Amino acid sequence: MNGKLKDIRLLLLDVDGVMTDGGIIYDGNGLETKAFNVKDGHGIKMLQRQGIEVGIITGRTSVVVDIRARELGITLVYQGTLKKLDSYNDIKLKTGLADSQIAYVGDDVIDVPVMRRVAFAAAPADALAEAKNAADYVAACGGGRGAVREICDLILKGRGLWDEVVARYEL
Repeated sequence: MNGKLKDIRLLLLDVDGVMTDGGIIYDGNGLETKAFNVKDGHGIKMLQRQGIEVGIITGRTSVVVDIRARELGITLVYQGTLKKLDSYNDIKLKTGLADSQIAYVGDDVIDVPVMRRVAFAAAPADALAEAKNAADYVAACGGGRGAVREICDLILKGRGLWDEVVARYEL
């Protein structure tokens, strides 16, 4: 598996079921909220500090996703994407990256076409069977409960960057 990680330059993430637990909460005014895991966010920032870009491809459209992406400094954000492979191909054109340099985390059948193309595909523990079957790695944690952080750490270790990352915190 480490061989698949050594050239990763971009991590693409689904949102619902990956960055969140898949739950959507509406308040009495119809405003949508989502819960994001702060450890997942820290993992994303650690990747970015090492020059690994992070992007989002999600089937739904939500202002909350825009807010979270801005907060994390994620500029590759594709929402309302029902054919995720189209967004994936657009991202490849924009970044100039090859499949061999991209990782993807997905949890549902809509994610499988992209998962089959990238160098490294991962799924949260609570992903659907189809996504797990397409994954090179299934996280021990569920979506929105640390799966993204687990995969970020795995990429950093696979790229040989982990010691440099943790040295920043003087562990």
